[in-house]
Amino acid sequence: MQPASKTVFALSSGSLPAGVAVIRISGPKVREILAEFAGGVPEPRTAVLRWFRDRDGRSIDQGLVLFFSGPNSFTGEDCAELQMHGGRASVNAILAVLSGVEEVKFAEAGEFSRRAFENGKLDLVEIEGLADLISAETEMQRRLALEQSSGHLSALYQSWMNRLTRARALIEAELDFPDEEDVPGSVSDRVWKDVATIRGEISTHLQGHRAAEIVRDGFKVVIAGRPNAGKSSLLNALARRDVAIVTDIAGTTRDLISVDLDIGGYLVRMVDTAGLRQSADIVEQEGVRRALVSVEDADLVLLLRDCDDGEAFPRIETSGKVLKISAKIDRAPNNACLTDADLVLSASTGEGIDSLTKRIEQILSHSLDYTGNAVAVRRRQVDLLRDAISAMDNSLARDDSLIELRAEDLRQASHCLGKITGFVDVEDLLDVIFSEFCIGK
Repeated sequence: MQPASKTVFALSSGSLPAGVAVIRISGPKVREILAEFAGGVPEPRTAVLRWFRDRDGRSIDQGLVLFFSGPNSFTGEDCAELQMHGGRASVNAILAVLSGVEEVKFAEAGEFSRRAFENGKLDLVEIEGLADLISAETEMQRRLALEQSSGHLSALYQSWMNRLTRARALIEAELDFPDEEDVPGSVSDRVWKDVATIRGEISTHLQGHRAAEIVRDGFKVVIAGRPNAGKSSLLNALARRDVAIVTDIAGTTRDLISVDLDIGGYLVRMVDTAGLRQSADIVEQEGVRRALVSVEDADLVLLLRDCDDGEAFPRIETSGKVLKISAKIDRAPNNACLTDADLVLSASTGEGIDSLTKRIEQILSHSLDYTGNAVAVRRRQVDLLRDAISAMDNSLARDDSLIELRAEDLRQASHCLGKITGFVDVEDLLDVIFSEFCIGK
């Protein structure tokens, strides 16, 4: 555990007013605070009903007190939670009392998690997963965040680190202690075969990165087409509220309009765009330019055309999938639509909207194929994993005569993996050498 620091506190529940408010306290003065203002220190992990009082002994509110004795707490320090009524006056009165205690301060953003990391309760991957779990809005985001916050991903990275550490230990042992009986000779076949295996496992692991990134940040669906094709009406129909302005005037939408939807448990970022056409209006020109940029970056483009439009679908450039949709079928004579569309619909009557939603869900499930397994999510994790692969590639490519450089490459690879979780211990290598090969016995 880190040396004692200031005690911190904060309102850890939602915005006020609320039915219940939770104030979290962590640090060396927790026991003192509970004794003075909450009627004493309860038994650890036992909820007790207490009166909260100010410095003059006047009652502020009645609520539950929970005490967690360090190191068996979230932060690894003594912690307490005060559960009280969620009125602004009561909560502010308690916060004012705590702020008046010497060596006690308001917690900064993320400070409880920071202390948990510094005291070895959570690593960086788990902390990032916890942040994602709190902000998760869809089922798939929850699953992805839970895998990270539960430690499964950290355990995988730690296993690769341990195997690289053993490989380095074997190399160092052969270099430094060539005459020892306990040091196996000619370790090359064992070491480099395992290094190549680890490299392959990390490479396979990285293949799930794009799917995890989309699960976390959203699947971008762009609605594109000529003016008055029904793009804004479709956005409103999918969102089930008036997000975009709809008129019969061509070119109403001049900028990107975005709304987040939950489709099949996935976060879908639906974007309405300006109508694609040549225009002398400088504002509309900029809108069209932004629309084309958005189309290029889309995961899926819903390319709309009015059923009455005798022209072909507009040509677009995109790296994503395209669904051609004939819209406004309720206004077409005898519901007649051209046959080159993937789907037909009417935003005003709702016909075809469910079919479109199911089609988007199918595309999501087939293209992502995310099953909830532990995969790298954040760019920081991905970059460090790629750096580890690069270091291992360098080590595998070097000549056997450059064994010291090959060992250094493996050290760099292990260091990259350690930086992902935030725990890099240079003493691990010595521990392995002396414990496994009994050198100096």
